[in-house]
Amino acid sequence: MHLPVPIEYYLALSAIMFITGVTGVLARRNAIVIFMSIELMLNSANLALVAFSTRMGNDAGQILVFFVMAVAAAEAAIGLAIVIALFRNRETVFVNDMNILKW
Repeated sequence: MHLPVPIEYYLALSAIMFITGVTGVLARRNAIVIFMSIELMLNSANLALVAFSTRMGNDAGQILVFFVMAVAAAEAAIGLAIVIALFRNRETVFVNDMNILKW
């Protein structure tokens, strides 16, 4: 007999992932880890969207996930390009040491 997984499990996992991502953004100073934490937060939102979409029997949430994934890919590509450019100038990836935009 096949029992479906309750939506609360997916939402709990999504909340745990999101809290982990927020903690990573606030606690870490490495730019690469911050980008990974932002990706974790976006993936937790995707998980919640897919869970609600499946629960409602509607494909709109799953279509929205593709747009979120496209934004996440663009964010990763542009963010890593900025980090590489700053690393070439400052030779560090720690955000505390990157004060290139200050007067």
